[in-house]
Amino acid sequence: MPYRGDVFAQNHYYHVYNRGVGKELIFFNPANYEYLLRLVKRYYRRYGVTVIAYCLMPNHYHFLLRQETDQVLSKFINVLFNAYVQAVNRQQGRKGTLFEGRFRHVWVDREEYLIHLCRYIHLNPVKAKLVSQIEEWPYSNYLEWIGQRTGVLKDETFIRERFPTLEAYQQFVADDQDEIRARKFIAKYVWD
Repeated sequence: MPYRGDVFAQNHYYHVYNRGVGKELIFFNPANYEYLLRLVKRYYRRYGVTVIAYCLMPNHYHFLLRQETDQVLSKFINVLFNAYVQAVNRQQGRKGTLFEGRFRHVWVDREEYLIHLCRYIHLNPVKAKLVSQIEEWPYSNYLEWIGQRTGVLKDETFIRERFPTLEAYQQFVADDQDEIRARKFIAKYVWD
């Protein structure tokens, strides 16, 4: 039974996110990002999850996930981040919580929001001024989306059904005017 009465349903999409306690760092070095991604690769199939989009930021993360089975999505998130926190606490010589409470999530209940949410997630490092070009941030699956890096943490069918060419998604992301409109369009699905 999910904690907090959360309901997760098979074949539904969820924006899952959280940040460090007090907005502090959750990733302290490149190896931390890479370790979390290895954990995602280890567990996502076991828990019946498809990764659509993700972005790992120094003090928070975003995942757009689809629950594929009747296994509850929260089990995947809990296993994933419990393992991550234990490893980071050992590495950093720290104790206690790393995150600001339990993860948060929003059920994406309308198809048209999905692509705007993907763009929002991928643009996070640019909006935070960590990089000037989205392609410079290695800790998202944007590069997989546009064919500049191979990886398993994406859903090729999801991408091609919505963007018939790699360039189509690149243009969609680059279109700042549309992004500003989309930000208002998906306001209830994002987290600032």
